[in-house]
Amino acid sequence: MKINFLNNIIMFMLVSSTGGLLFVYNRNQAFLVLFLIIVFALIYIGKKIKKTAYYSSLLALCVILSLFLINFIFAINPQSLTKYTFFGISIFTTVLTLFYYSNQDNKLVFLNSLYNVLKLILFHSLLSFIAYYFVKNNLVLITSEYHDSLTFNYLFYYSPKIGNTINLFGFDIHRNAGMFWEPGILQAYLNILFFLEVSFFNKNRVLLFLIIIAIISTYSTTGLFLLIIQVIYFTQKNYKKTLAPVLFAILVIPLYFLFNLNMSDKIGGESDGSFQKRLVDLTQPFFIALEHPLTGVGLDLDRFQEVREEFYINTNINKILGVVGIQQNVETTSKGSTNSVMYLLAGMGFPTAILFIYMLIKQQVINRDRLIWFIIIFVSVMSEPLLLRPFFFLFIVAGFVSFFNKIIGHKKQLV
Repeated sequence: MKINFLNNIIMFMLVSSTGGLLFVYNRNQAFLVLFLIIVFALIYIGKKIKKTAYYSSLLALCVILSLFLINFIFAINPQSLTKYTFFGISIFTTVLTLFYYSNQDNKLVFLNSLYNVLKLILFHSLLSFIAYYFVKNNLVLITSEYHDSLTFNYLFYYSPKIGNTINLFGFDIHRNAGMFWEPGILQAYLNILFFLEVSFFNKNRVLLFLIIIAIISTYSTTGLFLLIIQVIYFTQKNYKKTLAPVLFAILVIPLYFLFNLNMSDKIGGESDGSFQKRLVDLTQPFFIALEHPLTGVGLDLDRFQEVREEFYINTNINKILGVVGIQQNVETTSKGSTNSVMYLLAGMGFPTAILFIYMLIKQQVINRDRLIWFIIIFVSVMSEPLLLRPFFFLFIVAGFVSFFNKIIGHKKQLV
């Protein structure tokens, strides 16, 4: 019972560290608490520590830290030692977390804890979405260096940014972000919960319905797209051919209608700015990486923003985009990137970025329906700055650990 409680607390902190407002407003203290909890938990299960997991995790930590150190030294501009130190702390905490879960007898302990925490996040997000209409006149603004939020007694959080309140079929809704700073982050975790419920757990229809409602409440283009992909995939996989078309009509057609409405608004409507921001975050870092292919320009966000503010794409990108009926109106920006895959590519260069994506594919934490799982993770980090945050980076670490596990296992067989 105690170990399950520890597992759930650590998982809650891990998920919160990747977009949660708890870490946005209390980053240093929250990371310290997470680290101390993991250390305590490892001491608690100390006698069960597996040597193979220990050595694999240590090798993974050394290799990843070495890659970040190389990037720090050889990036084109001087990088902030403070920011790279924080990267080191985040990497160490992530490796330690994976090491903790891998030392438990139950191989599904990570997924069980994740499932429990994501259900809690689901129920909180639905309650928060409904509560807005009752508490919207009693919200207080809280601020940090990078984010502002409206809160009701620190129980519910709502973004004050323009565009987060939308009119859908004549009804004003405030896009649901739950306990995160962006609705796009909430949708990622909700789509993960949908995946876990269908692929690993109970296929509870009531819970799946609530997840669908919650994803719709985020009104996230990426969230709706991933949900449609999952419904199509699992419907075809789990139901008979006679029933699949019925479920397709009931679920996919309305979801596609919402997705198409959302896309139309973002490409040519009032939310065009959001689409243009994501479009330039897709294209510009790629061309930056082409000019600095080996080590990139560095991951220091301030230096990265300086580089991209002065960087203009030399080719006529609109000729390429015109093939699919899209036009890029923004040529450059001084803001950070929402696309963490392209940010990684521009920041660390092609060799490291490709290696990290390869390790993300080779992870062994999720072994069922691996293709759909990779699509969920990859598309989510292509639309939000999440890939180098602990929860998502954990799956890259898991790929390295799996690789070293095989090497250590092979050496044991030779001996």
